[in-house]
Amino acid sequence: MRAHNQNPDLKRRCFDFSLAAINLMDSLPRKRSALVIENQLVRSATSIGTNLVEARSSSSRLEFKKFNEIALKSANETIYWLELLREAKFVSPEKVSELLNEANQLANMLGSGVLKLKKRF
Repeated sequence: MRAHNQNPDLKRRCFDFSLAAINLMDSLPRKRSALVIENQLVRSATSIGTNLVEARSSSSRLEFKKFNEIALKSANETIYWLELLREAKFVSPEKVSELLNEANQLANMLGSGVLKLKKRF
């Protein structure tokens, strides 16, 4: 089956977002609770892009849609962890605001794409 079309800009943004999340995690305090959030955040933030990569090599349209849905769920989970980091005051609001903004934009883009895919299938 030929590769499904995806926005290369979205994939690049997801990759850059993963790197930014990793860099933010490296600045967290070495508290036990911060490490738990760090672990979850790195997993969810990097999962967005990895699921888009998996979608690209999917073997069916249904599988393609499923990987995009998982990417959206990961984006929403990432927003949760970023908000928790901010509210727990592990990082300054300024440090997390840019990432939070990008996570929201990615979630909106993915959500729009998932809605279109659901209408087609």
